[in-house]
Amino acid sequence: MARSWTRLHEHFGAPPGPLTFDMVKKAADTHVAETDDLDFKEHLPQPPRDGRWNELSKDVAAMANTRGGLLIYGVTDQDTKPVGIDPAEVNAAQYAQWIRNHVQPYLADVDFAVLSSSDGACSFLVVDVPASPMAPHHVYGTAAKDKDQQAAVVPYRDRDHTAWMAEHQIERAYRDRFTRAQHAQDELEQLYTHTRDDVLAEQTEPSAWFIAVTRPQRPLPRTAAPLTREQAGSLCHTATAHSQRLTRDQLTGSPLQTLSIVLNDPRPGLRRWVFSTLSPRTGREIHTELHHDGSTVLAVNLSWNALRRRDDEPQATGLLVDTDVTAAACRDTLALARELARHLGVDSSSHVHAAITTAEPEPLTPIATEHGAFQHIPDRARRPRRIQTVTALVSPADEDELLRENAQELFTDLMNQFGITGHL
Repeated sequence: MARSWTRLHEHFGAPPGPLTFDMVKKAADTHVAETDDLDFKEHLPQPPRDGRWNELSKDVAAMANTRGGLLIYGVTDQDTKPVGIDPAEVNAAQYAQWIRNHVQPYLADVDFAVLSSSDGACSFLVVDVPASPMAPHHVYGTAAKDKDQQAAVVPYRDRDHTAWMAEHQIERAYRDRFTRAQHAQDELEQLYTHTRDDVLAEQTEPSAWFIAVTRPQRPLPRTAAPLTREQAGSLCHTATAHSQRLTRDQLTGSPLQTLSIVLNDPRPGLRRWVFSTLSPRTGREIHTELHHDGSTVLAVNLSWNALRRRDDEPQATGLLVDTDVTAAACRDTLALARELARHLGVDSSSHVHAAITTAEPEPLTPIATEHGAFQHIPDRARRPRRIQTVTALVSPADEDELLRENAQELFTDLMNQFGITGHL
């Protein structure tokens, strides 16, 4: 997936968005210097030769092991002359195969793009390599000595050239990998905890809440243009419509639909827009946040009107959990994260962290609806006092079918903790 913010965006002061032919041509014409995240190549990638490393794999791994960057083919590296390449000779599938064969761990997000002038007279191949959370990546090749043994090295970018990591650098790179993973998890849990504390403090009576937070693996920089008030409201409308497409049950309203009365007037927050019916309260309590870096929050009161008539189910004690609303909230979470990521140009998947939580350690009782009217506690359902957090991934490139599958997985993981199955 191509990144929306690269060295050239930064150099030319361009907003996040797709890299263009004109940006590459301008970089060559103005002699932008090679750095650790920019490397010009005159000729297209060549296949590996006996006794030599695959150069494309080495260069890609070096970028991924440093801070990501661009490999631009069709520009001389000495005087940055834009000589161009023949688009017909580009074989992106073959290039990807070389990387799969020679780089470990696998690099999944490398993007190959041919950029051509409007008249087709000049073209460049741009290989966009994001900084990898799984660094360090080793490059494997066949050494021309020692009986053709396989060997491995760990390349990295040192200013404008590629170097090899020493043992102590590799050790530090592994420590950095584990630190990055822990930091990302900490950021997600902090957002979840902050949301949980906020909504539970505002609730009018003890209730069960669905709370889900999403955060891109590579959040947008603070220099990216923030959402406008109008864009935030429009995104919620779009996400609501897309969420409804993910279900055949049109009888259960989407939690996002409940926000329709406040979509035109979100409140500003800390680098985010906030939509909330917590105060003043109008029907079901909903709290949603759209962050400028691509993160989202959705909190939904699952106990509100979960059982319309108590005499229909006299065993419904404890805090009630409306399973139909839970299913809709799972769909809304993924649809909202996808639409925000697409609008902002987020170039990575987002982690999803969701749970059902309460302020009081009371039993959670699931309430299901059959045939659009009959409400009951599912047979043999458990009444847990605590629900474990469930996780998923959502990408801006996800189509509706994949989004539906991921929402189903989230919902199933939550319902299984009640000892029941669930279908969107």
